[in-house]
Amino acid sequence: MLTKKYAIQQTEENWIDWFLANGEKSFRGKQVLEWFYIKQTFNPEHFTNLPKQIREKLQNDFDWGLPIIDTILPSSDESEKILLKLHDGLFAECVLMPSENRVTLCVSSQVGCRMACTFCQTGKMGLTRNLTTGEILTQVVIANKRLIERNILNRSVTNIVFMGMGEPLDNYDNVVGACKALIDPKLFGLSKHKVTVSTSGLLPQIEQLGKDLPVALAISLHTADNEQRSQMMPINKKYSLEQMKQVLLNYPVQTRHGITFEYVMIQGVNDSLQHAKKLVKFLHGLKAKVNLIPMNPHPGAANMVATDFEQMRIFQKYLADRSIPAPVRYSRGQDVSAACGQLAAKRKDEINLPPRTVALARRREYLAEKVKQ
Repeated sequence: MLTKKYAIQQTEENWIDWFLANGEKSFRGKQVLEWFYIKQTFNPEHFTNLPKQIREKLQNDFDWGLPIIDTILPSSDESEKILLKLHDGLFAECVLMPSENRVTLCVSSQVGCRMACTFCQTGKMGLTRNLTTGEILTQVVIANKRLIERNILNRSVTNIVFMGMGEPLDNYDNVVGACKALIDPKLFGLSKHKVTVSTSGLLPQIEQLGKDLPVALAISLHTADNEQRSQMMPINKKYSLEQMKQVLLNYPVQTRHGITFEYVMIQGVNDSLQHAKKLVKFLHGLKAKVNLIPMNPHPGAANMVATDFEQMRIFQKYLADRSIPAPVRYSRGQDVSAACGQLAAKRKDEINLPPRTVALARRREYLAEKVKQ
């Protein structure tokens, strides 16, 4: 017996090929995606603009299951962490952050991550697999449905940040495919300025992204000292700050503030005036904004804690005095392990457990399900 393909994992090209092979026109491929992402319908019986026999064949040829919401953890700041169980028993999560003027969704692009940044829980999990384009986009569908359930009327996700689990550019094709759907006026219709792809610094992929996609770029930087960055972020051993600077000087900027640089402020590690001076030197010639993010605590973070307010103010002022915007961004969802650097597929009773312990627990669940099958 052949295993059915999962419908949400099919790209528009896949759908076009399927319809052509079944004697239909290629535009049917876009129609299926419109049912998914505009009408949020994943049952082919309801695809009323398709012939009945084609709907029946779609039902028979594909598995129409969606990721299951395993856990929703509401934060005291009204954000929510949504833990999703994927079709193969693995987990990914997204963070829904409604506010007065926007609704931001932080999406995951991988199950785990192989970048191994020292300050990040996800990096301590290791990489299990990439998410497909459909698995990324269904996070948005699920978030929009969640807004309705919460009675947040007439609101939908307006801003997407690829800052959840995983290194987005390590899953390049699926992330670009998702971004194209997000800014497609016939699908999600989001502004290209409101879709942000964050990366730790995969330089060939950054160059390619600039050619392929007009979305906002964020660089996970955290220090402008080469030796220190290599210790904090192993990717820097392969692609140095000097190499990154050359790539970014040629990057086609998409937003009025240019490229965003994320800088996690860790007390006594990267928050001195000397660090600020090196950062200013690195940014010279770049149109840039720096988001200063106080280190979010998590098990396994050793002695890393957030920079105190006064030192952060000094650091911020040094940048501002040199015409570099440097807002302090306090991460939402800290109390439910949903903040920047905290995502590790944790349920409520696991928030205080080390990320490796949780990763092993998820692995045991995954293997147990495989045995049942």
